Amino acid sequence: MKKIPAILLLFLCLACSAGPREHRVTVLESYPHDRAAYTQGLFFQNDTLYETTGQYGESTLRKVDLSTGKVLKKINFSRKYFAEGSCVLDGKLYVLTWTSKVAFVYNAESFTYESTWSYPREGWGLTTDGEFLYASDGSNKIYVLDSEFKLKRTIFVSIDGRPLRYLNELEWVDGKIWANVYTTDMIVVIDPDDGKVTDKIDCTGLLPKNLRNRDTDVLNGIAVNSKGEIFLTGKNWPKLYKVKVSKK
Repeated sequence: MKKIPAILLLFLCLACSAGPREHRVTVLESYPHDRAAYTQGLFFQNDTLYETTGQYGESTLRKVDLSTGKVLKKINFSRKYFAEGSCVLDGKLYVLTWTSKVAFVYNAESFTYESTWSYPREGWGLTTDGEFLYASDGSNKIYVLDSEFKLKRTIFVSIDGRPLRYLNELEWVDGKIWANVYTTDMIVVIDPDDGKVTDKIDCTGLLPKNLRNRDTDVLNGIAVNSKGEIFLTGKNWPKLYKVKVSKK
């Protein structure tokens, strides 16, 4: 057997130990966003923007006009529920709640209530690959569920070999899971097969200081439309941004 040259061994070791690729965002366009919306879930369905907002007594499910920020259709949740992540799968709109241990299902087009399901953990983010639901709970785990919330498998998310916690709002983008990391300006890109973070996206300064006030909260909200365009916002932000992601 031939020996592998030392320089090649070094290259292979460096390649294996290389961390996630680093990226930054550039704003392409900005749109109005309801400053009172404590954004928990954000996604497009047939290029229409949907959003769930949180806080007890303020939680809503909305259909939103992207260009104006106007709410086209809305459901107000009972004061006892804190709405969280949401997504559409097979024409049904799924909404998690934070600590109530229930999830709701609506008709995606009409917003007609269909069912309530028992949910055994905290609800944070929610997305879908078109077949399964993917849910976060603030830990380093992402739960793969069927349409009746039965657990199919668990993804353990890690970055540089260490568990990555506080995974929040989720979006399925080109076969990967994008996740906001709660309390940070970072979005991570996760390989759903092994849970490894392949990319980090630095969103520092996305919302300018002059647009912030005492109620402005953290980055939270990732949505991709049918063209593959990425849109970002945050909790109580007055703007929603279409962005370009590029290497640092």
